[in-house]
Amino acid sequence: MKRKLLFFAFFLMANLSMAQLKLQQLKTENRVNPIGIDAEKPRFSWVLSTDKKNVLQTAYEIQVKKGKETIWSSGKVASSSSIFNSYGGSQLPSNTRFTWQVRAWDNQGQTSEWVTASFQTALNKTDWKAKWINSGFANDTVNGVVPMFRKSFETKKKITNATAFVTARGLYEIQFNGKRMGDAYLAPGWTSYNKHLQYQAYDVTNLLNVGKNAIGATLGSGWYRTRLAWVHQQNIYGKETVLLFQLELTYADGSKETVISDNSWKVAESDITYAEIYNGETIDARKRIANWTSVGFNDSNWKNAVEKTFPIDYINASVNEPIKKHESFKPVKVFKATNGETILDFGQNLVGWVTLTAQGKAGDKITLSHFEMMDKFGNPYFTNLRSAKAQATYILSGNGKDFFEPHFTFFGFRYVRVEGIEGKINPEDFTAYALYSDMEQTGSFETSNTLVNQLQKNIQWGQKGNFLDVPTDCPQRDERLGWTGDAEVFSRTASYNFNANQFFAKWLKDVTADQYPNGAVPHVIPDVLKATGFGQPMQAAGWGDAGIIIPYNVFVAFGDKQVLEDQYATMKKSVEYIRNEAKNDLWNTGFQFADWLSYRVDDSKGMIGMKSAITDNYLVAQCFYAYSVQLMINTAKVLGKNDDVKDYESLLAKVKKQFQHEYMTTSGRLISETQTAYILALQFDMLPEALRPQAVERLVSNIKSYDYHLTTGFLGTPFLNPVLSRFGRNDVAYKLLLQDTYPSWLYPIKTHGATTIWERWDSMKSDSTFQDPGMTSFNHYAYGAVGDWMYRNIAGIDTKEFDGAGYKAITIKPQLGGELTYAKGSLKTNHGLVSSAWKIENGKLLWDVEIPANSTATLTFPTKKLTSITEGGTSIKATPSGTLDVGSGKYAFVMDI
Repeated sequence: MKRKLLFFAFFLMANLSMAQLKLQQLKTENRVNPIGIDAEKPRFSWVLSTDKKNVLQTAYEIQVKKGKETIWSSGKVASSSSIFNSYGGSQLPSNTRFTWQVRAWDNQGQTSEWVTASFQTALNKTDWKAKWINSGFANDTVNGVVPMFRKSFETKKKITNATAFVTARGLYEIQFNGKRMGDAYLAPGWTSYNKHLQYQAYDVTNLLNVGKNAIGATLGSGWYRTRLAWVHQQNIYGKETVLLFQLELTYADGSKETVISDNSWKVAESDITYAEIYNGETIDARKRIANWTSVGFNDSNWKNAVEKTFPIDYINASVNEPIKKHESFKPVKVFKATNGETILDFGQNLVGWVTLTAQGKAGDKITLSHFEMMDKFGNPYFTNLRSAKAQATYILSGNGKDFFEPHFTFFGFRYVRVEGIEGKINPEDFTAYALYSDMEQTGSFETSNTLVNQLQKNIQWGQKGNFLDVPTDCPQRDERLGWTGDAEVFSRTASYNFNANQFFAKWLKDVTADQYPNGAVPHVIPDVLKATGFGQPMQAAGWGDAGIIIPYNVFVAFGDKQVLEDQYATMKKSVEYIRNEAKNDLWNTGFQFADWLSYRVDDSKGMIGMKSAITDNYLVAQCFYAYSVQLMINTAKVLGKNDDVKDYESLLAKVKKQFQHEYMTTSGRLISETQTAYILALQFDMLPEALRPQAVERLVSNIKSYDYHLTTGFLGTPFLNPVLSRFGRNDVAYKLLLQDTYPSWLYPIKTHGATTIWERWDSMKSDSTFQDPGMTSFNHYAYGAVGDWMYRNIAGIDTKEFDGAGYKAITIKPQLGGELTYAKGSLKTNHGLVSSAWKIENGKLLWDVEIPANSTATLTFPTKKLTSITEGGTSIKATPSGTLDVGSGKYAFVMDI
């Protein structure tokens, strides 16, 4: 009996432990244990974890401590909010480490244990003592040498905390005592440098010694003064690169010391003799100076740095993740091109660089030329790079093996041409590294169709390569700019694949910084096209309204209301620009990109008999005008701006009325008989409700006339499948998705083995010739916006807006089709993991769903045989419309199909 009682007690304790409410993934300002937080009221988030179903948080308590002292306590707050809960105490001192702890209560009588995390505040503006320093070298120019700086200092006491605060007008890398500081690359990233500049904070305590120490820094041109865009403009933000460095030391006895950049730093030329974003980098190993960042190095022959008087009042601590190294690749193939050149194939179109280990005579030069595609004759294709050389040039020292790695450039490539190595190439000497912003990958998606799975991989790789601190259009040619239209159409897909919350929050600060006084948002952000014809104070539909669409998408995907609050003034100015440009509420003026790169008959010889699919520019503009106004209504509702809600509701009615008057016949036919015209009109409810069914039929008829091929461009494509699914033509949406001949999503994969999304539907044609080399990128994520539909319709995962934003209130509505036998998708949300996986087996549909704690979901069953539904062997009663409201937990449904 005693043994039975002991066993029962053990069993009971084990089950209680399993059911115990736990808190995980604590974040401050969306980051884990961050340092360098300059938010006045930091926001705290956590994820509830439990094995029980239907769990909701009912209350929480947060305490913030400085050392052992509690400086603020929220008390027990009756709330289900587990994300973005703001600090409510007195002003936090700068450069101070805090811990915070949280516990929560749920609706099932469970109380979590206290869980602890930390954060460290940034510097106040008045804390900066550092001076901007420059090399003072005459040859330190945009096409000149890369300088290296050095500073020795001594500590005589035990260090308990050392934080380095660093930025540059240019790009920097730092070492302490011969070891690299941090794992960020191309820091401080790309911003509108003269208006918005971020600095980074690093914990360097473990890199310092008690006694003598040495700091080394290299300073590259980067985006700051390298040439940008196709007009060869350079020194856009300034001609002189400068470094700003401040090291804050705290000793065991509580005393503090500061080491700053000033003219006591020494400077010399590095072994990097040239570094430029488009052209690449040259490293001369003969010029390497051994141990120059180590203690004891003799820098008596080095010159003193020169202090400069640039402002610091506009700099702020980084809010986003830095660029880091991620996947590495060895060549999957080494071969000779038809012309005899040696080629490395890394098997994946990626963005980053290649490291090399080589040995030879002093002065021997090895050149790596990066490119994306081989041409039909078996030779490397460089023409689409335009004027970008995209080369890494390495000059050997002659002193044994040399290791080379770029520092202040990057390349978009799959292939590398190798010149300068005699004899057989050893592939082990080469490693390619992918560089991109260090966002957490949150989404996964898979189906029974291997081509669709490759499409998903291509979408994600397109995002990786082009989310390099700024959402760029392409990473390889002489462009690589933050085109607003590309970012706008892809923003929701981006937010499934990765946690892009902070990435976009940072970029949107530059949208605000570069917005024209008249409210127009430039075509690219940061705005480097002022010297071109695109540099006018004008806004194009689908591009400039990224300043409205992206903040709203960020709010919906992540539940981050702060982004809407921060951007609201910018959003208003943007929509007011359109209102001022419009005549009687009709936006039919100014330059428009319209449905960029839609199908034209001269695009390919493979579709004889097809007609062009060019949509009227201003029809597109009017639709996006309505879209922007609708999002302003939504945003004003979220922020409680009731007067604005009424104003924009009135405006929206006028905008739609003018659309119907100008672009639609009384029977509902549009002046442009294109897929995009009907897609946009249906997506944004531009047509009277009674005329929408026949508009759907016209759309479907158009698609059928192209033998189930899409003909849409950048603005029509994202909404093509969502519109079809919304209006009951999921069958057509699947046919478009699974189409594998040109033009389609799968054509590049099936015909040419694409590993990223292309800029054009036929960047490479069926006969293996290329589209217009002036604008043919093989890594261009815009058409990957179909990923949004794949997550939301095939896997079925979505979130309700307003009170349910950020997957607090979830909807899961998978729509089967395309002869898929299974599909599964998952998403790490701010509330936890959401997943939906279905498969067809022996005439049954098996559907597994997971809903995170502190969330609820409305499920829509993908069957009409509602009485057949069971969960865990128990019959489930859905509503007549096939829905069921559930709480958190894991569910395994079985049903007839």
